[in-house]
Amino acid sequence: MPNACNVVVLISGSGSNLQALIDSSAAADNPARIRAVISNRADAYGLQRAKAAGIDTRVLDHKAFEGRDAFDAALIEAIDAFAPDLVVLAGFMRILTPGFVRHYAGRLLNIHPSLLPRYKGLHTHQRALEAGDREHGCSVHFVTEELDGGPLVVQAVIPIQPGDSLDSLAQRVHQQEHSIYPLAVRWFAEGRLRLSEQGAMLDGQALPSTGQLIRT
Repeated sequence: MPNACNVVVLISGSGSNLQALIDSSAAADNPARIRAVISNRADAYGLQRAKAAGIDTRVLDHKAFEGRDAFDAALIEAIDAFAPDLVVLAGFMRILTPGFVRHYAGRLLNIHPSLLPRYKGLHTHQRALEAGDREHGCSVHFVTEELDGGPLVVQAVIPIQPGDSLDSLAQRVHQQEHSIYPLAVRWFAEGRLRLSEQGAMLDGQALPSTGQLIRT
C-alpha cells in the first residue's frame, strides 16, 4: 500500500461531503488520512463530525481579517502546519486568492454540484431545471485560478426525472457527491491521480476534458 497521504479539508457548513471522506478514509486499505478540518465558521456542523472522528479542527474567522489576502495568508499557515499532501474543499464558501491557489497547485481539489463547464457558480440545480436539461450531476476538479474551471477528474451524471423538484434533484446529486469525492481523493492518495501540463492524469493517462464519467 502507498504511504499515507495527509489530507486537510476546508469546510463552511454541515460537512456531509466531509463525512463521506471520513467514512472512506476509515478503510484499512485507503492511504488517505485526514489530518485536520479547518472552517471559516465556528458554527459549522462539520467541525462536530471531525471531532467525533478524532480529527484535529481549527477555526479561522474570515471576518477577523482585513481583506481576502490576509485571510488566505493565515489560512495557508494553518493548513501547512499539518504538512498536507492534498487540500480538499468540501463546501468551503470562500473565493480563494490566486496566491492561495498557486501555493497548492496540483494538490487542491473541489467538488461542484453541476456537470462542469455548465453552471459555474451558485444555484446550479435551479438553473438545470429552468433550462429543461435532461441530465445533471456533480464534478470533482483540480482547482485553478479560474472559478470552477480547473481540469475535471470525475463527473457523476444523473437523469433529471419528470416532476423533479429542486429538493429531490439536489438530494440525488448529493448522493453522487458522497460517492465520487472519496473516489477522487483515494485516487490521489494512491498516487494514481495527478495534475500535469496535459491536465488531469489517471494511471499515467490524460483524462478526457469531461473527466471520468460515471452514469447512474
